[in-house]
Amino acid sequence: MVCAPSLRRPLALAFALLLAFGPSGPLRAEGLPDLGDAAQADVSPQMEKKVGEQIFNDIRRDPDYLNDPEITDYLNRIGGRLTAASPDPAFGYTFFALKDPTINAFATFGGYVGVNTGLLTAAQTESELAGVLAHEISHVTQHHLARGIAKDKQTSIASMVALALGILAARSNTQVAGAAMVSAQAGAIQSSLAFSREFEREADRIGFQTMQKAGFDPHGMADFFARLQQATRLYENNAPAYLRTHPLTVERIADMQNRVQNLPYRQVTDSPDFQLVRAKVRSMDGTPKEAVAYFEQLLREHKYVSESAAHLGLARAALRANDTALAERELQVLRRAKLNSAMVESLAAEIRMAAGDKAGAEAAYRDGLKRFPFARGLIYGLGDTLYATNRFTDAAAFAENQIQTYPQDPSFYFLLAKSQAALGRQLAQHRALAEAYALQGQTAQAVEQLTLAQRAGDGNFYDQSVVEARLKELKARLAEEKRR
Repeated sequence: MVCAPSLRRPLALAFALLLAFGPSGPLRAEGLPDLGDAAQADVSPQMEKKVGEQIFNDIRRDPDYLNDPEITDYLNRIGGRLTAASPDPAFGYTFFALKDPTINAFATFGGYVGVNTGLLTAAQTESELAGVLAHEISHVTQHHLARGIAKDKQTSIASMVALALGILAARSNTQVAGAAMVSAQAGAIQSSLAFSREFEREADRIGFQTMQKAGFDPHGMADFFARLQQATRLYENNAPAYLRTHPLTVERIADMQNRVQNLPYRQVTDSPDFQLVRAKVRSMDGTPKEAVAYFEQLLREHKYVSESAAHLGLARAALRANDTALAERELQVLRRAKLNSAMVESLAAEIRMAAGDKAGAEAAYRDGLKRFPFARGLIYGLGDTLYATNRFTDAAAFAENQIQTYPQDPSFYFLLAKSQAALGRQLAQHRALAEAYALQGQTAQAVEQLTLAQRAGDGNFYDQSVVEARLKELKARLAEEKRR
């Protein structure tokens, strides 16, 4: 994911793509040293969290960040199941997707785990995907990033980000490596690279234990990595990003295979949403016409793992192509199959909206939420529909209600801001925008919005007092950020 001679993403996002590392609680793996305690001695958990938040905020502003609530919810369900079985189940994790066809995943400080859409489509079973996620979670629980980056207790956030950039360049692209290695931090970079194979072996072992405890098929990890190893013969010097950043050796593959060879066979069924999410991701590829043709061919030639997923993919592709009649026909196929998924309910609502039936869309979202009350795709959709039908008071009330449940989700603050703007409530609009920007790490923009809120002149004494107090708080945060 790095393009010589310069990095394709911003500095902080480049830092995030250090696939072999992460933070949190220690566990001694079989035959390997306990790296967690040493890492914690160098970097405090508070610093790890701050750096992780900074990285993730930059990632969310990257064009390739996939802000799709259904895919995000799915990754967090699978990730949550794994983290509950990990050495540190109480540590907070955030799983998210990037729209990138390369096979890749990564873990950063603070428990943020990213997955490329290329990995979602490359994984043939849910247990294969779980194997990769368990590996990344293990980098987090073993403090591998902290161990590889920070060598003294006085390391600043800025220097950690700068050092991480150099390591990324050295690990991911040989053409960039030379420039990185001649910097003042070349010795630290080389030292961090020297840990990578040991970290990978440890993440394999602990990841294997985690996915087995979580109820996934432990063969999935060995199967996926063995298939990637075979692929290297075809890729030669242009290996998938995951292989370039996670050194894959014959010994690692042998270790994985040895761990599973004596396990009794136990069939593990994929959840329906695994194939549905893969189909949705695939429906985003190419032009709308190409996506429709792809799924029509799959169905015509019966070359699918899940027929229902293929129909959902075709319906999604048809929506992209503005063919609501075809999308509706495919939806009815899914209805007849009695597929129980929030993804089908949100599809139904989107088809109604695309057909111009806003009332029908609202009804579909509300019906879906009765069955799937925590499905973020349905929640977002209902809020957007209320706004689209000019029911701004209802949309604002809906957003405020969701903020009580999801206080860290900037999407609801943005909905609240535009609803308040439509109602002519300037102070409330700028205040909501300020909170949205603050959640995304854009503190300067948040301060600017609160300054505008102060000048709005349409709030009462209490509103002005709240704005003033929050503005003071955010100005202090901004000053601290500038000192880093």
